[in-house]
Amino acid sequence: MVKVTYSPDDATVRRIRRAAERLGKPQSHVVREAVAEYDARTDRLSAAERLRMLEVLDRLRDEPVTRSRESVAAEIRETRRSRRESSLRRSVHDDPS
Repeated sequence: MVKVTYSPDDATVRRIRRAAERLGKPQSHVVREAVAEYDARTDRLSAAERLRMLEVLDRLRDEPVTRSRESVAAEIRETRRSRRESSLRRSVHDDPS
């Protein structure tokens, strides 16, 4: 474990101490759990980011189709074939026998 020094305000220190007392855990454990929970939440999109992405999808949906179904299907088949071949090459090179 690494020792670090932070300077939280008095109210934050009181909250940490109160939570540690209630939970019967060390203050450092309370801080670690709080940081882990905060970190997990920051991976989520904000409301503004979600709206922006939905607007992009709406614009894409409204754009006219420029390729035929056959052209798209052929590209998908080629991509899958290429990925299978790449995967097979890797598995042969990774084989320890």
